[in-house]
Amino acid sequence: MSKSIFYHAGCPVCVSAEHDIINLLGANNVDVVHFGNDKSRIDEAEKAGVKSVPALVTPNGNVLHINFGASMADVKG
Repeated sequence: MSKSIFYHAGCPVCVSAEHDIINLLGANNVDVVHFGNDKSRIDEAEKAGVKSVPALVTPNGNVLHINFGASMADVKG
C-alpha cells in the first residue's frame, strides 16, 4: 500500500476529519472511502483492522481510529 486510506461514513465528525486528514497528508497521499457511496469496501476495511469510523489506515498497515463515530456494525446496518 503506497497511500493512506481514510474510511468514513459521511457523518459531520467524519467529514470534518476527512478535511483535516487531506490538509495534513495532501489529497494525493490519501484514498478517501465514504461507505455511504461505496459499501463494497467495508470488507476491505474490516480485514485491515478497522473497528470504527472515521479511521485512517497508514501505508504500513497501522489503523488509527479517530474519534469514535460509528462502529463497523453500525456502518453495515
